[in-house]
Amino acid sequence: MPAETTVSPRAPGIDGFLGTRASLGMDVVLVGLLALLPVLAWSIALVRRGRYAAHRRLQLFIAAALLAAIVVFEVDIRLFSDWRLRAAGGAAWGGAANPWWPAGVLVALGIHLVFAISTLVLWIWVVWEAVRRFPSPPTPGSHGPRHRAMARLAAADLALTAVTGSVFYWLAFVA
Repeated sequence: MPAETTVSPRAPGIDGFLGTRASLGMDVVLVGLLALLPVLAWSIALVRRGRYAAHRRLQLFIAAALLAAIVVFEVDIRLFSDWRLRAAGGAAWGGAANPWWPAGVLVALGIHLVFAISTLVLWIWVVWEAVRRFPSPPTPGSHGPRHRAMARLAAADLALTAVTGSVFYWLAFVA
């Protein structure tokens, strides 16, 4: 009979680096998502200064990073880690069961998914429209007001995704 191929003796998957019950993939996604917020703020500051090409590059970087985070997350939870076992906590983790499991964790996850999915849709739309409608190198155009309104919505949605993702992470893997 082959030996189990997990790194953690407590749950399938590779333990994360933040010292919680989360897997490596969860830690990477959380840190990456939070790290994107200052990059987003920098990108917004650049466009306000008229540095459209730099703004475009940073926005494409953010879009690629979001896509990478989604891929890392999906691969981790579908192929390597049992996030539910990790979220439940218990004696295997050196303490009592997670008091937020399952109801609080699942409600937090549901709220987070509303923002995460809408962020994905908005970000794809805003980037696609910008690539299609703005010239290269980018300059202001007739599409600007609509782009600005949709981009503000997408940026707010990304910030809410980070906040709700952090709450979910804390309830699931820290509490």
